[in-house]
Amino acid sequence: MRNTFAENMTQIASLRKDVCLLSGDIGNRMFDDFKKISPERFINCGIAEANMMSIASGMALSGMRPVVYTITPFTTTRCLEQIRIGVAYHKAPVVIVGTGSGLSYSELGPTHHSLEDMAILRTIPGLNVLAPADSKELTAQLKEALIDSNPTYLRIGKKGEPNLHDEYSNLGIGKANMLKDGEDVVVIGVGPILGEALLAAKTLEVDNISVAVASLGGIKPIDQKFIGELSKRFKLWISIEEHGLIGGVSSLLSEWLVANRCNQIRLKGIGVPDEFIHRLGSQDYIRERYGMNSEGIIETIRTELTQ
Repeated sequence: MRNTFAENMTQIASLRKDVCLLSGDIGNRMFDDFKKISPERFINCGIAEANMMSIASGMALSGMRPVVYTITPFTTTRCLEQIRIGVAYHKAPVVIVGTGSGLSYSELGPTHHSLEDMAILRTIPGLNVLAPADSKELTAQLKEALIDSNPTYLRIGKKGEPNLHDEYSNLGIGKANMLKDGEDVVVIGVGPILGEALLAAKTLEVDNISVAVASLGGIKPIDQKFIGELSKRFKLWISIEEHGLIGGVSSLLSEWLVANRCNQIRLKGIGVPDEFIHRLGSQDYIRERYGMNSEGIIETIRTELTQ
């Protein structure tokens, strides 16, 4: 996804002179093509993320359209005050991109895990909180974010994530899509982890269990009409997110069900519980440990269908 981001930024910068890119001392070679187009619009701010966010806010309030890019925890929680006051309070149209979100940097431990970012940032007024499932969704959301008057947070993966949407998907900010239709249960989530849900759905077809998989595209704003349609069709919802269970997709859907008095729907969340991860390993290892891979999703669906 990060390569797609770099390609899109280069393309957009070639067409728009107001778009600039601020980096927290990562991806320098990845942005070589961007720098060929306009080296003065690429700023390596170093490992000084709070300062970088304040620079971006000032640029946005001066008519530029800055995009801030670095590893997710360092472009979110490390500079939360600058996002809250410098960006959101002033309604500065900054696009904040967090790469390697979730457990992409799993081996490096909690300093590099981003399992609280969506929960924290969704509470900030006027800030879009997006989590594209693949490069197609990222492309559509980035282009819209750079014309939107609101600040936007985009959490993306690292590299090698497969495309999950088809060419007919209705992509963009606040737009949800059905990645696979089904009849018995719906898995609802955000981000590349939905690839595991699709694998689970395919496996369960052998046992005549029909699983739908839906991508919300983010958790703020949400596609109210789409979720409303899900509530008419499915009585069992499984949420999936490479994020903590508190404050993310599971919490969002719980709030929606309560607000809309949908007490006939059962929701089961899959994600990281309320704990730091000390026992480290690869992303696949930790996904398996917390039941977030396809096998874990299958087990959860089978269990819930027997309740």
